[in-house]
Amino acid sequence: MGKVVVVTGAGAGVGRAAVEEFARHGYDIALLSRDVARIERAAADLQASYGVHALGISTDVADADAVEAAASRIERELGPIDVWVNVAMATVFAPVSRLTANEFERGTKVTYLGQVHGTMAALARMRTRDRGTIVNVGSALGYRSVPLQSIYCGAKFAVRGFTDALRSEIIHDRLNIHLTMVDLPALNTPQFDWALNKMGKKAQPVAPIYEPEVAARAIFFAATHRRRQVWVGFPTVKAILANRIAPGLIDRYLARAGYEGQLTDEPLEPDAPGNLFEPVAGDYGAHGRFDSRSRKGSWEMFTNRHRNAFWALAGIGLAGVALLVNKKKSV
Repeated sequence: MGKVVVVTGAGAGVGRAAVEEFARHGYDIALLSRDVARIERAAADLQASYGVHALGISTDVADADAVEAAASRIERELGPIDVWVNVAMATVFAPVSRLTANEFERGTKVTYLGQVHGTMAALARMRTRDRGTIVNVGSALGYRSVPLQSIYCGAKFAVRGFTDALRSEIIHDRLNIHLTMVDLPALNTPQFDWALNKMGKKAQPVAPIYEPEVAARAIFFAATHRRRQVWVGFPTVKAILANRIAPGLIDRYLARAGYEGQLTDEPLEPDAPGNLFEPVAGDYGAHGRFDSRSRKGSWEMFTNRHRNAFWALAGIGLAGVALLVNKKKSV
């Protein structure tokens, strides 16, 4: 029996790219998402393409009982869960003044509590075996919020706080369970076509944009290496570090540029779909509509994957500079 990975939000976007990446490496896959037709089609594609076992389970991650039931079914049908990846998310493009309490509650339940529910279901089973890996997917927006996405940003901040607290508990209990977090940049996914949007214009990711396969490779890397955290893309690094240095300056910059940067000039159709409360039907995959503008690799991710070699080369370079400086001084 092969290794088993569970991916939430597996029907499209990053989750869909992630199941493809794990299947490519021979993992049996459990796909959790609300749209049953989409995940069943994805599961069939994975089985046909990679010869792995794939199980699609229609699951709303905001429902803790549904997530627990899915985890029990996965272990019955596929075997012990080795890796659990929390990807599912929901957002609304709108200022706070135009949001409702129900929208805040729903977005928070999916994006934050969905990760809590998945982590709890995985942890309960991994503790009994004293092994396993949990990958929580974060965002640069979990460190530096932007206007028009207060629901998503607040939830990603909460995911980070929850993950850090749990990590210390795992260390305290001396468990051989690896908890890691992958923070993502702007990505070319369908969320910009189906997220609830109250702005009257089509939404877009803020450039530079990365293909979802970049995120998928980072998630697989985090799941198979003992990294506490993985930052994907230099924009993620820049946003996190810049906010530590000059948060007030960034507040004012985003007040000027944060609206138009997330919106195109194209008018939003009156009947545009919104997936906050119900899934949007259709043949959606990993990619959104921004392929022509998206990057297929991340230099920062490359250095993270090869950090030992990177730091060795950096050390050699610094030693060479020091040697040249000393020679000049001695002349």
